Amino acid sequence: MAFEITMVDVWTAELEDRPGTLAEKVEALQRAGANLEFAILRPSADVLSSTGLLFVAPVVGLAQVHAATEAGLEKNASMHALRVVGPDRPGLLAGIARALADARINVTALWAAALGDRGALYIRFESNADARRAAQLLTAKLG
Repeated sequence: MAFEITMVDVWTAELEDRPGTLAEKVEALQRAGANLEFAILRPSADVLSSTGLLFVAPVVGLAQVHAATEAGLEKNASMHALRVVGPDRPGLLAGIARALADARINVTALWAAALGDRGALYIRFESNADARRAAQLLTAKLG
């Protein structure tokens, strides 16, 4: 089974820290047909803030883009990310991290999980150029 390596747009929103704000955002996307495979909600960097930051992907098609925009999400132009999905195996993340490091490509954020025999990673880079280089490198390495 081959790996699927694709560039991905990550959408973000600032959420008030109160019950229901997450549900409001993801329900709006669901009504538009979104099948989110990546979602992270974390507190704001300001520890005194009462807000959180939501990151989701994918948002595809006009209906989903419209729903995301109406719900207060925006495509984050500073998030240059790759989606890597394929067979899980011991050392997969370490091998990817080493290959990127050896190519002097900086990873600025990472989300990775394995379910059964499948692994999924979302990797953020400093620039689109780095993301494209990483995609080429990982496609050659992982096949």
